[in-house]
Amino acid sequence: MAKTTVVVVDDSALVRSILTEIINRQPDMQCIGAASDPLAAREMIRNLNPDVITLDVEMPKMDGLDFLQRLMRLRPMPVVMVSTLTERGAEVTLKALELGAVDFVAKPKIGVADGIRALAQDITDKIRIASKAHIRRLSAPAPAAAPGAPAPAGGATPPLKPASPIASLGRLSTEKIIFIGASTGGTEATKDVLINLPADCPAVCITQHMPAGFTRSYAARLDSLCKIRVKEAQDGERILPGHGYIAPGGLHFSVERSGANYIARVQDGEPVNRHKPSVEVLFNSAARVVGQNALGIMLTGMGADGARAMKTMKDAGAYNFVQDEATCVVFGMPREAINAGAADEVLPLQQIATRLIERLRSTAGMSLNRV
Repeated sequence: MAKTTVVVVDDSALVRSILTEIINRQPDMQCIGAASDPLAAREMIRNLNPDVITLDVEMPKMDGLDFLQRLMRLRPMPVVMVSTLTERGAEVTLKALELGAVDFVAKPKIGVADGIRALAQDITDKIRIASKAHIRRLSAPAPAAAPGAPAPAGGATPPLKPASPIASLGRLSTEKIIFIGASTGGTEATKDVLINLPADCPAVCITQHMPAGFTRSYAARLDSLCKIRVKEAQDGERILPGHGYIAPGGLHFSVERSGANYIARVQDGEPVNRHKPSVEVLFNSAARVVGQNALGIMLTGMGADGARAMKTMKDAGAYNFVQDEATCVVFGMPREAINAGAADEVLPLQQIATRLIERLRSTAGMSLNRV
């Protein structure tokens, strides 16, 4: 079997050496080049034609984001970003995902060598996933784009324009909760669903596989783009209509009942399906606590996290939407949900928000009141 070929792009000789060593230890991959800046990387990519590149964000001669944007426009290919675990690193990484990077690895600010070696399994797993991801060319930005509007994502479907205007949903929103699970490619896919929801839609609870230190920036970015308010979930807070709640990186997120209200439960615990936060934890709480008032959405991602729990949601009366293969960056989690019999509808990403709203309106008279 042919090995996955990788080019490492990083301005640190130490990091280049460690990443090369980690990659070459794998029986199914090979580092065929290591570049210290984007200009050298450009020549290496042209001459060696790697399957995947790892790309540092902050480099000399050309910023990593500028290089990524040009690469995804002219020669789209799988990219795994190597980011510093800082607030700025989180913001830049989210921009990289928007531009088409498949995934990222967060290296520590200090103790870099030991930190990267400790992440060897994570790094090589993400390179494997990236090598199989659906990559799309980044379009040139539209000249009439609104100030601050995001560029189309190369690793996902182009972002959707929110319906104008988005009609309100009214009282039925207080009786429903929307649950979203996502992993690789999910930061952009989740955004494409949320920007099309009206300000008075039901509460949205989201578990996106993401490490600690990145979810706050992600929630702030979504909040700036969406009509609903989006934030990191906090333990014990009420789950309210018109709000989106993101599972904090490194913690599990579930929904519980307190009297007549739903509340967020955010707590530590063992990884579930190797993940923390885990979609399984959130979706199981949806089945147990929200039942027929839950609507589930499974978006792009590797693995099977949440698939069984989504079937449990369906058995409890929830209605579930699953993203189709053609619009997924990685079809793992949606495929497993479909195979588990959890899907009521399998849809292109562009249609999920519309069908969700139609479903909410069609069941307005059937909503179950909270006890």
